[in-house]
Amino acid sequence: ISGAMETEEQARNRFQSELEFVQCLANPNYLNFLAQRGYLRDRPFINYLKYLLYWKEPEYAKFLKYPHCLHMLELLQYEHFRKELVNAQCAKFIDEQQLLHWQHYSRKRTRLQQALAEQQQPPQQPPPHGNAAAK
Repeated sequence: ISGAMETEEQARNRFQSELEFVQCLANPNYLNFLAQRGYLRDRPFINYLKYLLYWKEPEYAKFLKYPHCLHMLELLQYEHFRKELVNAQCAKFIDEQQLLHWQHYSRKRTRLQQALAEQQQPPQQPPPHGNAAAK
């Protein structure tokens, strides 16, 4: 055991590298690339994927730009999923499903924002009734 402590700069570099790598896992084509080259059968790599689960903790997850990567990281813990990723059709299907999810999410978010904006507008006073104005 070396006993050497990680310097602040080394810790920052490791954090940045792991952040970038975890976010790459949101890309099914990258997962297919890893699977076809045998990384997803390599025990040290599988252990590394397990180690990376700490990114699911809120104190780390808040730094993620692509939260979909956490779902992929979770699925990568399963051997069956890792084996299926060798198939390009599997990666294509995941890619299409992500796109559909993002499109639905965007439309739903826009509708929710519009509804919220309408709720925040001051209520319109009804125009005075013709008879009330005459009195």
